[in-house]
Amino acid sequence: MFVWLASYPKSGNTLLRSMLAAYLFSKNGIYDFSLIKNIKQFPHGGLFIKMGIDIKDHNETIKNYIKAQESFNKKDTVQFLKTHSYLFNFNKANPFTDFNNTLGVIYIVRDPRNVVTSFSKYRGLTNDEMTDFMIKGSGDGFTWTNNWASNFHSWKLFKEHERYLLIKYEDLINKPELTFLNILNFIYKITKSKLVLDKKKFGNVIKTTSFKNMQKLEKEKGFSEAGINERTGKKVPFFYLGPKNDWRQSLDTAIIKKIEKAFKKEMEELGYL
Repeated sequence: MFVWLASYPKSGNTLLRSMLAAYLFSKNGIYDFSLIKNIKQFPHGGLFIKMGIDIKDHNETIKNYIKAQESFNKKDTVQFLKTHSYLFNFNKANPFTDFNNTLGVIYIVRDPRNVVTSFSKYRGLTNDEMTDFMIKGSGDGFTWTNNWASNFHSWKLFKEHERYLLIKYEDLINKPELTFLNILNFIYKITKSKLVLDKKKFGNVIKTTSFKNMQKLEKEKGFSEAGINERTGKKVPFFYLGPKNDWRQSLDTAIIKKIEKAFKKEMEELGYL
């Protein structure tokens, strides 16, 4: 069964995956980039190609989402999957996932004003272009993110079934111990098992997944998920500003107002306004 790690892009999904990978897939909780490979991304082109599906045919890919998940779903084992997709067509024709494959979701959200600045740097777009992208909603033909608000709302469906945990990126940064403990408790709750915390391992996770250490690792070893500037073709560091990314200093007033108007309801709900 799958536990989804869902989010809009540049909202902290990599940090969440890194913390879980270090705790669940290492002996000592000390993080390195190789551990994150234990948490796959969905959808992923290679999986569909192996199934003989033409990934350029978007309709055909979507029609086979469930079939693809069934192909590697180990019913007696908990697996984690990263996605930036919104949860569409649930329990209807061509759904993104279903309860036969999904155990629950951890959704990580970030202040959209900081998503804009982080995502624009990653994609090589202006802040104004990225703001429009986040408001209008889009997909790359393979992963359908929709707009920032719809992405956030869609995964709440699991809340009705007590299989949903909402995490703020800001809490992962500012209160990592408490937030990560809540995440572990949620996982053990939905898997109906008891958490016996390894305190030494837990401490190593918190220490080695700090933004400063992740940034250091990327400089030393590189990171496969680093972005490519769409205009220059050059690699963009994945761990760029992190906690130092402050929309108050980097966004024009007009863009701030545009974001706050578009996402007023959601930002109030989340305490960002």
